[in-house]
Amino acid sequence: MQTNVVKQLNQAMQAVMKTARVQVIAKMGTHLTVAEKTSRRDLVTNVDHSNEDFLVHQIRELDPDAHILAEEGTGDQVDTMAGHVWIVDPIDGTMNFVHQRNHFAMMVGLYVDGEPTLGYIYDVMANKLYAGGPQIGVTLNNEPLVAPANLDLSAGLFGASAPLLIQNRFNMQTVVAQSLGPRIMGSAGIQISQVLAGELVGYLSYLRPWDFAAGRVLAESLGLVVTRVDGTPVDMLSSGAVLIATKRAQRSILAIV
Repeated sequence: MQTNVVKQLNQAMQAVMKTARVQVIAKMGTHLTVAEKTSRRDLVTNVDHSNEDFLVHQIRELDPDAHILAEEGTGDQVDTMAGHVWIVDPIDGTMNFVHQRNHFAMMVGLYVDGEPTLGYIYDVMANKLYAGGPQIGVTLNNEPLVAPANLDLSAGLFGASAPLLIQNRFNMQTVVAQSLGPRIMGSAGIQISQVLAGELVGYLSYLRPWDFAAGRVLAESLGLVVTRVDGTPVDMLSSGAVLIATKRAQRSILAIV
């Protein structure tokens, strides 16, 4: 895409995300309808559905020929990354949303012929909107975001997935022991944004495409690496253990897992 087109789309999408935030916060004061998807720890609410409806509708207005992969199924059946593909997570961290009313995010990523193009992570309650892509850079609330220092695992805090840590999958307990300590938030969007901000040197979790699509765009634009847990490239249409980290931290982690 031409840079001027990317810039225009970025501004329009940031406005959409800000409107979505206002609507989500307003609905937090109303009755929530909560249902289980696969287990009592995997929830979905009426706000997930209504926010996804809004985001998908707005994306179709901005990019009519695009395909949309959305967590709750409002979008399209996407089996190829050809053309424009938007990947939407309307509420990331629904358990936090329901029980804490905090520490949840909205995430949207755009890929053009498989290439990361634009990404948005909105920490709703902190009102922090991370936005941008490789052509235009990354901003936090419209201010340029400086790339985080390329710290090693031993020099920083590590974003851990609770199930992976408890079960010691991928030697997660050793990874954590070699860092300055684990941080667990229950939201991929929040923890990825902390990596973007340099608050964590990495984050490892089992993620679905909508969990890491936006984060990949932003992280790679800042010089961070996003791979599978074995260091191979991620597949944007598949789920798996995904690592987002500084380059030095990634090398240390891959030697452990």
